[in-house]
Amino acid sequence: MAEVDYKVTGMSCGHCEASVRGEVSKLAGVEDVQVSAADGTLHIVSTTALADEAVIAAVDEAGYTAVRA
Repeated sequence: MAEVDYKVTGMSCGHCEASVRGEVSKLAGVEDVQVSAADGTLHIVSTTALADEAVIAAVDEAGYTAVRA
């Protein structure tokens, strides 16, 4: 199992969290996604290491910006 955290900017509500969670969940190997608009955090648990570029692209697809924490 691999765990990784990102800081996400631009989120302000539960809908924002759901959008990010939905896009990141599509990545291969992702088992769990926790998103907090209040903290601006994204925590991912996956079966394999994920490429930062793939996670950042998924968050971008949801309409937000992420950087690895």
